[in-house]
Amino acid sequence: MSITRGAKKAHRSSLRKKEFNLRRKNTVSRTIKSFKKLIISGNKKSAVAMMREVQSALDKAVKGKTLKKNTAARKKSRLSKLIRRFS
Repeated sequence: MSITRGAKKAHRSSLRKKEFNLRRKNTVSRTIKSFKKLIISGNKKSAVAMMREVQSALDKAVKGKTLKKNTAARKKSRLSKLIRRFS
């Protein structure tokens, strides 16, 4: 366990950040899963609308430093490629 007051405070802060980051990552993964379900089912219009939500979730994760910029760009690229392949 931490000894100094500053280390204890930093530990509490890291636990809060961890919870926030996990929540943000779960949001991203849930939107991606529902997006992939739409693509597989063949709803192109719904999938295109959902792509905006996915991009927004990824951009928010990058803005909050939960994901790296290139990771989000790679995911967006692969998902847009998926739309083109299934439609």
